[in-house]
Amino acid sequence: MAEALWGKEALLPGLRVGHFTDREALTGCTVVLAEEGAVAAVDVRGAAPGTRETDLLAPENTVERVQAVLLTGGSALGLAAADGVVRYLRERGKGFPTPAGVVPIVPAAVLYDLGRGEAFRPPGPEAGYGACLAAGSEVAEGSVGAGTGAVAGGVKGGVGLAGYLLEEGFRVMALAAVNSLGRPFDPLTGRLYAEGLLAPEERALLPDLSRYRGSPEDYRFPFLLGQNTTLAVVATDAPLTKAQAKRLAIMAQDGLARALRPAHTPLDGDLVFALALGDGQGVDPMTLLRLGAYAADALARAIARGVLLAEGVPGVLAYRERVAGGPSEF
Repeated sequence: MAEALWGKEALLPGLRVGHFTDREALTGCTVVLAEEGAVAAVDVRGAAPGTRETDLLAPENTVERVQAVLLTGGSALGLAAADGVVRYLRERGKGFPTPAGVVPIVPAAVLYDLGRGEAFRPPGPEAGYGACLAAGSEVAEGSVGAGTGAVAGGVKGGVGLAGYLLEEGFRVMALAAVNSLGRPFDPLTGRLYAEGLLAPEERALLPDLSRYRGSPEDYRFPFLLGQNTTLAVVATDAPLTKAQAKRLAIMAQDGLARALRPAHTPLDGDLVFALALGDGQGVDPMTLLRLGAYAADALARAIARGVLLAEGVPGVLAYRERVAGGPSEF
């Protein structure tokens, strides 16, 4: 049985995570730095994605490794934040070698949080640079970074991190920014869809549901249609090839579907990046199968943690507020 990890223990050695949080504008960005390079892939399931440099992650394309991945608010306007990550890495000599010097490879993806704060200020280059400066081994969760203005099925969304240590000695982790159309909980019972995957220690975060009263009418679609997207990064220290990293991303998507209903809709841009920190020589199929299975569980847990640790904002209750006796209307 794999060991569940969370907090600092879930973050892989060799990776650093940083947030830039703009509470006035209710937006921000989150960077995952792999400055020594990581084999990377992506799987896009939502029908409305906003991305940068994802084509080069296809297994048949040339560049094998990336130096960072950026998850950002601001819709397509927030892609500018990746320029700040590129600047940070180039200043430190990290990137793909070319005759004119290194070119940092920074795939990025966006979620929609425009207009949710008191100011209209999508993340730009300084936000991406600031997230890099803040990166470390302590990872804040909840309403921070790319999750600052996120909303998950009518309750406040956020950033969550979870992982596993497998019997083989490999580790796998998932970082999610949850801004979904689909709900993370059953409207009739108030229970999180991913609740059964939480470790015993994580269950201490669950709210008291004794006052919750749902009704069949709560299954109607919540507000913010077309202002959604859940973004995730799964990572492992196993030596995956680029094609195997793609399979890891594909399998991890099942965790998104377990934690959010519905998922991968015409109005979301859901996607999962995969990073592998090993030497790229590959693993056997059974090891890849187990890594993918636990990546899905880690992603479901990360989504649950992002929702559980989020703090409400004016007009949008946190999940814990909503189910512990808040208004029944979204």
